Formats: sequence, C-alpha cells, structure tokens
Amino acid sequence: MRIAVDADGGEFAPHEIIKGAIQAAQEYKVDIALVGKKTLLHVVAGKHLKNLNLTIIGTSQTIGFHEHPMEAVQAKPRSSIVVGINLVRDGKADAFVSAGNTGAVLCAALLSLGKIKGIERPALGSIINLIPSAPALLIDAGANADCRPSHLVQFAQLGNIYAKHVLSIESPCIGLLSNGEEETKGNRLVQKSHQLLKKSSLDFIGNIEGNDIAQRTADVIVTDGFTGNIVIKTVEGLGDSFIKLRHALSSAYHLQGRALLADVGLGFMVKGMDYREYGGACLLGVKGTVIVSHGRSQAKAIKNAIGLAKRTAERGICQLISDANHEQEV
Repeated sequence: MRIAVDADGGEFAPHEIIKGAIQAAQEYKVDIALVGKKTLLHVVAGKHLKNLNLTIIGTSQTIGFHEHPMEAVQAKPRSSIVVGINLVRDGKADAFVSAGNTGAVLCAALLSLGKIKGIERPALGSIINLIPSAPALLIDAGANADCRPSHLVQFAQLGNIYAKHVLSIESPCIGLLSNGEEETKGNRLVQKSHQLLKKSSLDFIGNIEGNDIAQRTADVIVTDGFTGNIVIKTVEGLGDSFIKLRHALSSAYHLQGRALLADVGLGFMVKGMDYREYGGACLLGVKGTVIVSHGRSQAKAIKNAIGLAKRTAERGICQLISDANHEQEV
C-alpha cells in the first residue's frame, strides 16, 4: 500500500503534513510518497527516509487556495496536486491525500482519473461522528453546488456502498436532508429526489431534518454539495468552539478540560465534531481513491486522512462502485 501525500498543500505545509505522514507510516505500516518541493522536503523529512518507507516526489509548481481550480490545474502540470493525482492514475500510488485547494483536487481528479462509468457527478462523502461508535456519512459535502434529482439518487447509492464497506454498516439507512419530514416539504430538488429514492432499492427512510443529524437518525445523509458543505462547516465550527471551551476550562479551574467536558457528557461530542478525528472526505465516483482534507489540517488530521485512504483503497471502493453500476446496466 502506497499513499501519495500532498506535502505542498494546506496552511501548515510542509511541516505538519510531513509530521502526520511520518506518524501514519509508523502506525499504519504504509509507504508514503511525499509530493512537493524536493529540496525543502529533504531538509524537513530527510532523517526519516531511511527508517521509514518514505519517498519524495519533487514538484516545481504550487496551486494556492485562491487560484481558480480549473485554470490552475491546466496551467500547473508540475504542481503537487496534479503530480499526486497522476501517481494514482499511473498505478504508482493506491491513493492521494491533499489539504490543498479542494476545487483543484476535484478538477485534477476529473481530468486525470476520470469518472467511473455510469457516474454522472462524483461527490464528497464526509464522516460525521457525533455519537460514539456510530459514524454517519454525509454526501455530497461540497463537490456539487447545483444538482439534479438523479444526482442525489446516485449520491445515495455511492454513500450506501461506502457506509457498508468502510464504516461497516451492514444495511445503511438513507435519509434525505430537508426542512421537514413530510415528503411534500423541501424545495423542488428535494421533493423530486424524494420520489426517486422511494422507488429505489435502497433502504430509504424519508426526509430528515437538521436536528436529526445529531440524533443519528440515518446512516447516510444525502444532500446537494451547497447545503452539505454548510452543514460540515457548521459542525466543524461547533467543534472548534468546544475545543476552545475545553482550553478555557483548563486554564480557569486548573483541571483537565477534557475531563470537565466528559463530566457533563460533552466529551464524545467534542471528539465527534473535531475534523482532525476523521481526517478528510473521500471523493466518490472517480477512478481512484482521493481524500480531501481540511485546509487547516495539522499532523493528527493528516495521519487520520492517510488511515482513511488506506481503508478506502483496501476495500476496493472504486471497483465496488463500478461493479454496482454494471449490475444496474445489466
């Protein structure tokens, strides 16, 4: 198992990216290909190259967060994002992890890897773990702002496969995010999607509301990328607030903030809302394993993102999606 890691992407690159990659190499026993500025990577990671299965793939270009994704991908073929994606395309890496420009990662994956046959729109599946030992998957978490009903049905199918084989949920129940439980609620996209999902072979439980997310009503939460991205960032913002509260309590009472929050039953929620715990979102529907991490990812998040990439690649999610589409065609 070899994971390519974008060492040039993210607010804390390359130091925190390298630190997380080293931790992942030690814990998960995977080979890591660090993709970025060769000279700098040798300075920061050089002493670990002999002890761990780390290699360096040099690049000469960088895609910034504020660059137009498609233009940047086309203009910078020697950037860490494009080179890393191409390693997956060429079979030189089993997965790619990046905390860089999300739009650029999506564009590079579409251009270089391509979509699995039968997939209309690849989608980002993001794990939400607000209840201990019961993670849920939200899809789409930000890849597609404008969607058609058929897209949401396909997101549900992608999420069903991922939840079953990566989250180990034997029979995932699917919920459609709406502003009311009744099937007549929601905008036209939600109403039409609801009718299509009712006719599908999935275990569709109907509409769910925002408050149902914390109640863990559904295993797979389906929505468009615009709404899904807002949900994910809201959860992350709450997590950041709880972490700050923990630090404040520690300072004020000279006690461990973690223990204080645990005493009032909030410890598990803090962990569940902390994006560092799950590492990133998986781009489902392209011909390769791609994990998109938060731009503020530090070592812990990168290590967990690599772990998620390893599990996703080991379970052959791309092939499972391809096989499922083939069966539907037949």
